Amino acid sequence: MKCLVTGGAGFVGSHVAQSLLDAGHDVVVLDDLSTGHRAAVPGGARFMHVDLADAQATDNAVASERWDAVLHFAALSLVGVSMQQPFLYLRRNYITALNLIEACARHGVKKIVFSSTAALFGGDDRPPPISEAAHIDPGSPYGESKFLIERALVWADRIYGLRSACLRYFNAAGADPKGRLGEDHRPETHLIPLTIDAALGRHPGLKLFGRDYPTRDGTCVRDYIHVTDLADAHIRAIGQLDDRSVTYNLGNGLGFTNMEVVESVERVTGRKVPWEWADRRPGDPAVLVADSTLIRQETGWDPQYQKLDQIVETAFLWRESHPNGYSES
Repeated sequence: MKCLVTGGAGFVGSHVAQSLLDAGHDVVVLDDLSTGHRAAVPGGARFMHVDLADAQATDNAVASERWDAVLHFAALSLVGVSMQQPFLYLRRNYITALNLIEACARHGVKKIVFSSTAALFGGDDRPPPISEAAHIDPGSPYGESKFLIERALVWADRIYGLRSACLRYFNAAGADPKGRLGEDHRPETHLIPLTIDAALGRHPGLKLFGRDYPTRDGTCVRDYIHVTDLADAHIRAIGQLDDRSVTYNLGNGLGFTNMEVVESVERVTGRKVPWEWADRRPGDPAVLVADSTLIRQETGWDPQYQKLDQIVETAFLWRESHPNGYSES
């Protein structure tokens, strides 16, 4: 296949681009490098420096070749910041996606895979695990922006026949097992890399947000899914789009508390993690665990990294060997 990967210089996008290349596909990465890294674009992928907010530049990029599939990852993705700047998130994520979707419809693209999110399920009024049929109630403008895009894709299918796979994944984590790619956000907000950095003495101010949630140890429960398993799901999802659109929740189906993440990092690194309590963050539900039965049944997808220590180990090895992330110094 010839695939266009938007946001392919970011964490999940780069790993998906790498997996597509490993499977023998032709990959072009499109990114504005506002949060991604040029060094994260896998070798073998061609690169387009394009801002999706520029509708004409987006149209030109989509029109430049005949794409078998477009995979859309580019987005602002910090839940906490979206609570402080809601209109920025709603506008930026929705408009850039609309520019891309419209260009795909105009130029005959038949398949698009969309990086959606478990942040669609923001409320605490349903028991886990969460299936695709769960009530959608975004707990943040970030989650709302992703839902708006999902709805736009529904209409793109009905009117233009643009088939879409909306993949609502939970907490992406880990790193390429071969050490080629890793996680390097600026600033970093994800718990596993922050906890590893604390263990390595690079981030002494680790905070655990909230200790009075109705969970087994009072801290939030999250479903961590290895980024390589996520990449496998994206490739499998493309194969479902010949005659219909699909929506899948992606996760291990296993929930781990914030405290269990700290304990895992201590086991894997052999170091103590310095941390302290902090107040709850707005928009954080107590438990987010996925029911991924549907994608398992329909595609044969089977996550290979089920254990938290496995996920943490790949993340640790990359961060230990890349103390400055993708920067040279």
